[in-house]
Amino acid sequence: MNEIQQYLAEEIALDCGQGHISRSEALRRLRIMGLSAAVALSLLAACGGEGDTEAPARATAESPASDTPASVAPGNGAAATPGDAPAAVPPSGAGSSASAEGNPTPTAVMPGAGAPAAAPASPSADPAAAAPDDIASITGPGMGLPTEAITFTGPNGPLQGAFAAAAQPRGAVLVIHENRGLNDHIRTVVGRFAAAGFTAIGLDLLSEEGGTESLGEAANATAALGQVAPERFVADMRACLEELERRAPGAKIGAVGFCFGGGMMWRLIASGDPRLAAAAPFYGPLPAGADFTSSNAAVLAFYGELDARVNASRDMAEAALTAAGLPHELVTEPGANHAFFNDTGMNYNAAGATDAWRRVLAWFGEHLS
Repeated sequence: MNEIQQYLAEEIALDCGQGHISRSEALRRLRIMGLSAAVALSLLAACGGEGDTEAPARATAESPASDTPASVAPGNGAAATPGDAPAAVPPSGAGSSASAEGNPTPTAVMPGAGAPAAAPASPSADPAAAAPDDIASITGPGMGLPTEAITFTGPNGPLQGAFAAAAQPRGAVLVIHENRGLNDHIRTVVGRFAAAGFTAIGLDLLSEEGGTESLGEAANATAALGQVAPERFVADMRACLEELERRAPGAKIGAVGFCFGGGMMWRLIASGDPRLAAAAPFYGPLPAGADFTSSNAAVLAFYGELDARVNASRDMAEAALTAAGLPHELVTEPGANHAFFNDTGMNYNAAGATDAWRRVLAWFGEHLS
């Protein structure tokens, strides 16, 4: 497996380890990714997913074939599915793995195997002080402007996205999805940024495959993401920055990504694109050998206190940002797990999501306005 495939496969195994999906469902999804039975079983064992207790069989609109338990997030009537898989603690001794190129991959460290999670940062008294126009979009999942489907020119053909224009833009934002592709949750995030004053595009990184919706269930989208070279993702994101320039002339541009998309944020920052003024990776895996010295972006990164796997690379991210001399802040939300911002997910944490949303609006308000 390459670095991205390994991360995506671990997401499935950790979902099983947390009891969000059954072992048989995890094996099915890992088979879709192309893993052999031996590799899949080994991965499940490392993540505590050895049992075969079936999760409650309640289908969701996003993944109708899944037996993932559903819940309803406050203020959102949609049935919930887990976001990118939450972290679990496997047997000790699981160390860093290697990518296909043989380079050490710190993001693949299994929970409990790397450095301990950093102490959570205390939420500030009013982190939104620099964002007075955040309106109701702060606290209401789903409270945002409607989005429209768009297509625009990419390096390998048309790119697809969800677009929402702010009435009086004070910046523009690229939004990158989790491992399930461009879905309704991400469209809602795009609309919330627009309502808060930032023209936004949610880019579908599976555009070349026909778009997320063309692939059917979410497991197919996850598998397809693992087949793409990260260089293509970076090129597509940079094309989206150009599209934001066209749709919001004169606006400074920021970018935000969640889980898998958080990992894409680190890669976009490392690309050194001069148009990127600010970035906010949410619990994203740091690529091996990350170097941000060519970037000028101001970086606000988020971690969940309980997300041991991604937190294992937090100190490396801090060191790389410091070495590059970039303005940055790393925030650990107390009591929150991986994917805590996704209000349709099993790990949604209202306090952490609200604090993170306020901080993101303040950060973009400072660096994009």
